[in-house]
Amino acid sequence: MESLVIPVIILVVVAAGVAVAARAFSRRQSSAMEAGSVPPPDPVELARNAAAKLTEDQHRRLYALIAQGQAMAAIKLYYESTGDGLRAARDAVAALAAHPQPYRSPAPDVVEVEADDDAPQRFPYRYRAIASKGDVTREVSSNMLNDEIYGRIRTLARSGDTEAAANALIRHSDITLKQAREFIALLDE
Repeated sequence: MESLVIPVIILVVVAAGVAVAARAFSRRQSSAMEAGSVPPPDPVELARNAAAKLTEDQHRRLYALIAQGQAMAAIKLYYESTGDGLRAARDAVAALAAHPQPYRSPAPDVVEVEADDDAPQRFPYRYRAIASKGDVTREVSSNMLNDEIYGRIRTLARSGDTEAAANALIRHSDITLKQAREFIALLDE
């Protein structure tokens, strides 16, 4: 019987320690909730709010960086553009990448009338065009592309008018002429 006394005492001490630690942890959580800690914001709402802080040019450049996989550069651009903290910039860019937002001008009363049917139009989604040949793959992601526009660009490329196809791709995305020519070169066959 004496041999069981010491293990029982150790077991009681460990159980008491776990109970005290659990109680301290629950008190810390409840005091944090009472102090006004808010649950993390909805990522879609975070993306909307983040997009609203950007100008049209900043919005376009940020999504170009996201599409090119340059997360650090996108975070830096957002950080410098908005003045938000680094962690807030990281969270905003992650939300914008996961939930793409179209650019909304600050004055919604102004309606732009487009004179040209082929003038770039912004869609509420990002369109991804992928071209590959062999082991070379290029991707263009833009909210100014859709199936119809990309179809016209492919038709131009396949008919041999690569310059017109590259220029059309530039008008409907945020890539350089060199990148557009590389992409079109993978399309013409």
